Amino acid sequence: MTTLTTAKSVPFHVPFIGEKEIRAVVETLESGWITTGPKTACFEEAFARFIGVRHAIAVSSCTAALHLSLEAAGLREGDEVLVPTLTFAATAEVAAYFKAKPVLVDVDPLHFNLSLEDAERKITPKTRVIMPVHFAGHPCRMDSILDLAAARGLTVIEDAAHAIPAKYKGRNIGTWSPMTAFSFYATKTLTTGEGGMVTTDDDSFADRVSLMRLHGMSRDAWKRYTAEGSWRYEIWEAGYKYNFTDPQAALGLVQLSKCEEMWRRRVEIAQKYDRAVASLEAYDTPQVAPNVQHAWHLYVVLIEPSALRIHRDQVIEELRQRGIGTAVHFIPLHLHPYYQRTWGYRPGEFPVAEDYFDRCISLPIYPGMTDEDVSHVIEVLQEISIKFRR
Repeated sequence: MTTLTTAKSVPFHVPFIGEKEIRAVVETLESGWITTGPKTACFEEAFARFIGVRHAIAVSSCTAALHLSLEAAGLREGDEVLVPTLTFAATAEVAAYFKAKPVLVDVDPLHFNLSLEDAERKITPKTRVIMPVHFAGHPCRMDSILDLAAARGLTVIEDAAHAIPAKYKGRNIGTWSPMTAFSFYATKTLTTGEGGMVTTDDDSFADRVSLMRLHGMSRDAWKRYTAEGSWRYEIWEAGYKYNFTDPQAALGLVQLSKCEEMWRRRVEIAQKYDRAVASLEAYDTPQVAPNVQHAWHLYVVLIEPSALRIHRDQVIEELRQRGIGTAVHFIPLHLHPYYQRTWGYRPGEFPVAEDYFDRCISLPIYPGMTDEDVSHVIEVLQEISIKFRR
């Protein structure tokens, strides 16, 4: 009989924060700037250079970035927004802020990004925006999405919460569409604890997002507290409280400086998983298109029911009992009470997303993982595959 490993603990995620980040935040606190200020402006400039766009506008979350992008695009009550059902709540709920309808779309069976075929079927005269999500960090087929949008008169706003640093056909995600929303949440590939960013090459979109992120006040409202600023300000619109802070920006600047290093470690971990787990009949490993750079925000395996006699939920429990943290990304939106009650979605409408959800497990993948940590995860997966072989 196989004895399952029990001693070691591997959390699902640990932020990769070091002394440089800590010093940068402390220095910023000591400077006196603890809200939006010059450090935020530096972070925006650095992020814009890193992505390769003219504008990067820092905001309080990726949800705020998506909301402000829809506002800048002119979304109105009664409009429709195409959103993959396999995503986090934020992607669709921001449409509901406008009393617009989130029109859910199934995903493709290989990379689990938005299905172009299903999206095209669901376009109506009310459709205004299409919001692709680069799931797990694997880029969507942006050229095809943009072609579809151009042909049908739609605006593309990308949810790139998983996609730093991802590339499609050699171009950074964040440079393809009119607006792209990024996340710096605690578990993301680049973190500021909380926070987000909108990238764009469009001056008018940048100006609108900048205006609306801080109460509809003039773009450089924060400068009224500098020696060069003025106490006088003007409110142009009824905006939002979505601004970023300088301590976050200090953390973000250091994280950005080691973004490539952190990504390379994620790639190494993904390759280790690939080599070991792909040989096990109990699990399907992620597929990567040849023309992309995967960000590896998530490494998701799928349970193969024909080879394993226990369900995904029990596999998660077996892993948990042996000290391995996991997650499920995501419960499809159409399975949640709000989307069923408000928009009439029902189980069975999105078969690819539902099959994926029934089998998926996100494994630990983060730069601070040691080779020993990765080996432990692999060993436990191997042991489970033997113990519960069908």
